[in-house]
Amino acid sequence: MIKRELGKTGVQVSIIGAGDLADRALPFGESVATVQRAISYGINVIDTAPGYEDGYSEEIVGAAIKLRRADLFVITKIDDFDRPVHVQLAESLERLDCDHVDGYVFHGLSDIALYKHLSRPGGLFDELAALKARGLVRFGGISSHQPEVLLHAILDGHCDIAMFPIGAFVDRRYIDETLPLCRERGIGTVCFKTFGAGKLVTDTEGYGRPVVQRPRGKLSSGGINAPLTDTRLSIEECVHYTLTVNPDVALLGMSFVNEMKCAIAAYESFVPLDDHQLRDIELRAVNARAGKGPCWWNPDPNA
Repeated sequence: MIKRELGKTGVQVSIIGAGDLADRALPFGESVATVQRAISYGINVIDTAPGYEDGYSEEIVGAAIKLRRADLFVITKIDDFDRPVHVQLAESLERLDCDHVDGYVFHGLSDIALYKHLSRPGGLFDELAALKARGLVRFGGISSHQPEVLLHAILDGHCDIAMFPIGAFVDRRYIDETLPLCRERGIGTVCFKTFGAGKLVTDTEGYGRPVVQRPRGKLSSGGINAPLTDTRLSIEECVHYTLTVNPDVALLGMSFVNEMKCAIAAYESFVPLDDHQLRDIELRAVNARAGKGPCWWNPDPNA
């Protein structure tokens, strides 16, 4: 798999990463094996969080990475903004069964007042910096659904890495402002919502089931006015869109084997899209997500 430097961290990472690595409907060993298959293919960015299935995701990742830890960039998150960061990190390290994490980010930090509170002198951002100094965390940052918060965190120097939405149905500021600013500042970008929480590719209002879709064609060649037999986008279109926009890492859900296989197949067939193809996908994404509930990753979730 193609690898590139993550911002200016000096770390080489795969251009697709594995996330959403837990589903209690599956046997523990099966989930571990799915992660290991992704690693064997060459994916070395593994994303998890304490809040994913109440720590179960971190336990799966911990079991999956034992023999390959040095080759991987493991990201987990600070979920509770009311508890000391070092306590939460200790809990995550125990579940992950390792002595450090590569990326440690504030999870879903999307309120500007809360950001300013956490970034005050002596606040949790300072505590995260202290953990980096001790070597328990290599790189810190935030995951956010709010371009304004991302802007402040980047300009304030709090991000080695930033996690935010990039896909065919996201607020344009993520693409037009946040991503270029991260490139300018050398901040690593690990981006999610390629499939719009499943809304773009399935008949779902969000998380809760694996990615499954009826067969349909490849990328549209008929232009924006071509007749469509299915308003949903294909997995290939979504992945090619994000890879063309070109964050350092496109983070894709891989709880299930079929999700992993679809993601890898889309990566293998990738050819950068031209402006017309990008616009075509963006316009059809509006119809693909219609009637499927709010898009909570955008500042206006109902837009």
